[in-house]
Amino acid sequence: MIIALFAVAGTLLGAVTTALLQQHGARAERRAAHADLDRRERIAAVAALVAALADHRRAMWMRESLRLSGAPAVEYDTARADSHGTRSAISAPLVTVEILAPALATAAGTATTAVYALRGAIDQHDLDRLRAAAIAATGDLVRAAACTT
Repeated sequence: MIIALFAVAGTLLGAVTTALLQQHGARAERRAAHADLDRRERIAAVAALVAALADHRRAMWMRESLRLSGAPAVEYDTARADSHGTRSAISAPLVTVEILAPALATAAGTATTAVYALRGAIDQHDLDRLRAAAIAATGDLVRAAACTT
């Protein structure tokens, strides 16, 4: 009789242990899947911001180059309108990065500020220097993201 009780208790204990291990494994799988999804979202947010910064950097370089060269007003106005569109396209990805990856907020802000700084360059040499600084700041953002994702 005691042997039968031990056998039943052992069976029950084995079933409970198995259920607990399965539950733990399922939780670990969910955590890993969630972490992978978070990582992908952060990478996508940084990629969208980097693309928006590159578009605005190009538009601002063109706009300021036209201004500095004394290009016709119609060309400058077209470039100016283009730069307004690319600047507004930065807002959403910047906010997304700041929310999803707060550790990257400073690098993202620095890269954005560097791109905005192209406005009002004093000459072509200054414009080229500001462009190079903006490219470097964007590279710093990408490297920071690589270290945190």
